[in-house]
Amino acid sequence: MSDWNPAQYLRFDSERLRPALDLIARIAHPDPKTVYDLGCGTGNGTAVLRSRFPSARVIGVDTSAAMLERARAEVPGAEFTAADLATWTPAQKGDVIFTNAALQWLPDHKVLLPRLLGCLAPGGVFAVQMPAMDAAPIRRLQFEVAANGPWADRLGPIAAKAPRILEPPAYRALLAPLTARFEMWETIYWHALQGEDAAVQWSLGTSLRPYVEALEEPMRSAYLDAYTQAVRPHYPREADGRTLLPFRRLFLLAVAAG
Repeated sequence: MSDWNPAQYLRFDSERLRPALDLIARIAHPDPKTVYDLGCGTGNGTAVLRSRFPSARVIGVDTSAAMLERARAEVPGAEFTAADLATWTPAQKGDVIFTNAALQWLPDHKVLLPRLLGCLAPGGVFAVQMPAMDAAPIRRLQFEVAANGPWADRLGPIAAKAPRILEPPAYRALLAPLTARFEMWETIYWHALQGEDAAVQWSLGTSLRPYVEALEEPMRSAYLDAYTQAVRPHYPREADGRTLLPFRRLFLLAVAAG
């Protein structure tokens, strides 16, 4: 898969930032010295962390060179480093590990999340937000359209291997016994998006990328058109021209024992 497209991702930047703002507001740490932003992307959340914890060393981590280049330009007071979150280990344990809409890309959460929790100093805060959208039409139809049509041989394996997050009770069973305090909640954000086929444009910035980038023209356009036709009835434009996208997100907030 090619590198991320910051411009496409930031097309709906305020909507994508809203969950990060809500999660950061819930982080209660008296005086963090080191704060990590895992999957920092263009640095929008990193900038908020810098503002919330001005005396902390804030370090953004991402795999995308394009996203990190944008982040360094936008948040000069923070540090940024390239690393794969599946294997990332900090040079020093963090007081806050924050991750907004990143861990859903990675498999094996039963191993990954306890490992990341172990990267915290005693009393540190692990703050996680992940989309919980696998059953929603915008996500489900990516799998279904990929499995049908002339692109099925190419896209079927991508859909089959796409990571899915666990059910909420599984995260509690996994993390609560390891923590001094564990909280979990879901929020549905009703985004009113501008533009034609806005739900498709939203997906092109994130979850649809692996599918379209695995194809060459003209098959790429044919798949994208089939997906658009399938999605459009589920997300019609409202009278004011906007498209309502209900987006469910799962939040995990854990305080390390110690």
